[in-house]
Amino acid sequence: MSQQIMDLVEKEYIKTDDAPQFSIGDSVDVHTKILEGDKERIQVFSGTVIARSGAGSREMFTVRRIVSGEGVERKFPVHSPRIAKVEVKRKSVVRRAKLYFLRDRVGKAVRLKEARR
Repeated sequence: MSQQIMDLVEKEYIKTDDAPQFSIGDSVDVHTKILEGDKERIQVFSGTVIARSGAGSREMFTVRRIVSGEGVERKFPVHSPRIAKVEVKRKSVVRRAKLYFLRDRVGKAVRLKEARR
């Protein structure tokens, strides 16, 4: 009973029409709305999706990229109103649900095999 109530409350916050379609291993650009004072701008975070977790309105995804030789990861809520859009740049073929092994790799070892269209 309580799960049905939770689903009913969460339903209005889930993006259905413009839900981003991406999977683990995809290279994506996450366009995030940033509030600076009274102005709002869009900031892009580019990287590889290494994990997805949760379900419903609590679903999250983790994007990893290399900045100045240092690995940077950021978690985003899939259904957040702060996410303007998620743009898929490149689809990859992976055989894991979580790509945490990429944290230990550097250089060309980080590359993933591109999916054929």
